[in-house]
Amino acid sequence: MDEGTGRSRVRVPRGMADRAHEFTAAGLRPAVPRDAATVILVRPGPENPGTDGVEVFLLRRTRALEFAPGACVFPGGSVDERDADPAIDETGWVGPAPADLGHLLGIPADRARALVCAAVRETFEESGVLLAGPSPAELVPDSAVLAQDRHALLDGSVWLGELLTRRGLKLRADLLTPWARWITPEISPRRFDTWFFAAALPHGQLAGLVAAGPGESDSGTWWRPSAALEAARAGEITLLPPTAVTLAELAAYPDIGGILGERRVITPLMPTVVVEGERTWLAMPPAVEYPL
Repeated sequence: MDEGTGRSRVRVPRGMADRAHEFTAAGLRPAVPRDAATVILVRPGPENPGTDGVEVFLLRRTRALEFAPGACVFPGGSVDERDADPAIDETGWVGPAPADLGHLLGIPADRARALVCAAVRETFEESGVLLAGPSPAELVPDSAVLAQDRHALLDGSVWLGELLTRRGLKLRADLLTPWARWITPEISPRRFDTWFFAAALPHGQLAGLVAAGPGESDSGTWWRPSAALEAARAGEITLLPPTAVTLAELAAYPDIGGILGERRVITPLMPTVVVEGERTWLAMPPAVEYPL
């Protein structure tokens, strides 16, 4: 904790420190953040005294990736051009309309639509969980039935709207609870404006990696939030600051109902890389406590 500002300090890797010094010395301009969405998949945890009431699904990114190699993250990714297609409305949309969701998040309707579509699409691509269904009272067929569609979505031969129409499904925006918004520090060459949504694992579905083909992750595991934080403190896994902060928040809830019933005020959170002489660190946003 920085006593002067009251903000949590986070040690940065050597590469980021070098980039920060170069950014400052050369007076570089920040890259424009790209919109992205991620989904915090939760399910009931083991009913043992002293444990968290929920478990959360984390993917481990492959070490060959340029951005956050080896880190454990929630399913998600950047918004694709087709995520913004208004034709998705014609397939059926259950829950807050894009205009209403946009009003809640403080963004235009088309941006809200794209974020929800990206959240649903990326979650299905990366974990096999599809947040869609024929009606509010029913959920999508089990994951095995949708395996072929998942491969088609991954190879780009079908887009989300086509998949939903083919299966007679509706996008379930009502299953997504807005949770947070994190923006990559200004010194990063690749920046993302990422919206976090929480969602319960639908009944009958399983979360797991795609059976064949290349992907960005090499494993997927259900963790108790506190256990994931302990593993990170022990150096067993790597967590990005937004993931660690989110896990600490989730650990405070006794059950899924408390998480999904939360109506949070979503404000942009952007860590800042601070350079003072030879010292470099990441300062967390005000009022955000870093748990590692």
